Amino acid sequence: MRTGILSATLAFLCWGLFPLYFHTLKEVPAMQILAHRMLWCFLFLTAVLLARRQWKWLVEVLRKPRVVGSFICSSILLAANWLMYIWAVNNGHVIDASLGYFINPLVNIMFGYVLLQERMRPVQWLAVALAACGVAWLTWQAGQMPWIALLLAVSFGLYGLMRKTAALGALEGLSFETLLLLPVALAYLLWLSMHGQNMFLNTGSDSTRWLLIASGPVTAIPLLLFASGARKLPLSVLGLLQYIAPSMVFLLGIWVFKETFSPERLQGFIVIWSALALYAAEGLWRQRKLPQALA
Repeated sequence: MRTGILSATLAFLCWGLFPLYFHTLKEVPAMQILAHRMLWCFLFLTAVLLARRQWKWLVEVLRKPRVVGSFICSSILLAANWLMYIWAVNNGHVIDASLGYFINPLVNIMFGYVLLQERMRPVQWLAVALAACGVAWLTWQAGQMPWIALLLAVSFGLYGLMRKTAALGALEGLSFETLLLLPVALAYLLWLSMHGQNMFLNTGSDSTRWLLIASGPVTAIPLLLFASGARKLPLSVLGLLQYIAPSMVFLLGIWVFKETFSPERLQGFIVIWSALALYAAEGLWRQRKLPQALA
């Protein structure tokens, strides 16, 4: 339990600090950061797999077209989520990015109900309704839907849904996804190099190059820590810990990046936070009552 909490907490702390890392790469276009992230993450995971001599699964997976197809879909969703997050951070939408990951658990509930025919309890319905009211309020105040937050929440929710039913574990699955994305990343970086626009080779500084190389372990290590923690913790504990990252991102958006946060916008966030608190409290209550019911 202790090692699980430590692993999961470290993962969420890393994710909470991501805006600071991506902001140091602000001079690099989001698409280019994404391509380097795919490349260096693949190389890092390849080194891990070679060190562990863990390659037998790849041959078996390649013989299963349906599994390959599902991972093509999940890799596209992962790339879309990464791109949207990088763009949001480097274009003054850090608070919107945090909102996306606050909404994500409630999006997961809805996907479970609609796509997996999971039953929703009355308190969960109330939490989703409250969150919808918060999003509606933010939409009315801004004059448009909070597209960045919704796209982040939906893309990561769909990605999580696909990985929940995937045939591979965390390390193997992420390695296979980066392998599938690698040809696209290499082709894009080659095109940039031919046109003198690859900042790693042409115009970037040494610090920029090292930061791009670091995107491999920066991406992979939190995911591996999270996978380790998730295996050792009950979902109720993991569900509460997951709010560490969006809370940190939200505070960075206000205190470090000085983004505008009006009282009207705060009201919408409070409604969504109330929905999350209700959802978390109901989960903890059920977790405590379950042993008594079984007894």
